[in-house]
Amino acid sequence: MLDGTVHSADGTRIAYSAWGDGDPIVIIDGATAHRATTPENAATAELLADEFRVINYDRRGRGASADTVPYAPEREFEDLAAVIAQAGGGRPATVFGWSSGGLLALNAAQAGVPIARLAVFEPPVVVGDTRPPLRADYVEQLDAAVAEGRPGDAVLLFLTDAVGLPPEMAAGVREDASMWAQLEAIAPTIAYDGRQIGETMSGRPLRPDLWDAIEVPVLVLHGDATWPQLAAGARAVADHLPTATLRAVPGENHSTSGDALAAAVRDFAKEN
Repeated sequence: MLDGTVHSADGTRIAYSAWGDGDPIVIIDGATAHRATTPENAATAELLADEFRVINYDRRGRGASADTVPYAPEREFEDLAAVIAQAGGGRPATVFGWSSGGLLALNAAQAGVPIARLAVFEPPVVVGDTRPPLRADYVEQLDAAVAEGRPGDAVLLFLTDAVGLPPEMAAGVREDASMWAQLEAIAPTIAYDGRQIGETMSGRPLRPDLWDAIEVPVLVLHGDATWPQLAAGARAVADHLPTATLRAVPGENHSTSGDALAAAVRDFAKEN
């Protein structure tokens, strides 16, 4: 494994880890996650390193990566482009995104970031009544909580409104002091994912022009034991994209093992 940094278009330092050599596979974490909290990324990378250069980076404002204000979704497209160009050697990249990291990857592909193929795992999409939609002022409430020095309230809002945990279960998460401190530390970046989500959790059908520029192969994954609303969201994304294939991962939920993920991504990268 090699640790390094790249610099995005606005000068922000983005930290990454890389394994192996070959065509790059870039892993993007979802909301609140980064390299130190997702050991399955390293496990996946080690399994793929025999054929690929696998890169996992800390999104801006998390882990060892820096941040620059003000935030805009386009800054994270530039971050991904810098990782592909500098850490991946500019070769055609397979990009894999967890949860809202998958929406970031889709949005980046729509914006023209050079992605050869794209895999996403359970992107948070609500297009019907499978669960309550995200409140319209979700991002504004996150921003206000952080600006007023209430990062814990931002985390609670994420856990209840975005993740969908009952309030008592979300309160239980707070009892783990170490985990809660980690979540509060990255609370300012939760709104970043909210902006990447946009209207995709509104309960309305996905806009026809949302990802209409994506022409590369897309693999949409979900666990076959996941929450029904997450499986429904994955199906909605796959149905929306003409180049997409939907695949259920046996026995998994809103996370999966390095073995299962590496096998799915390897097959996808070699077949497309």
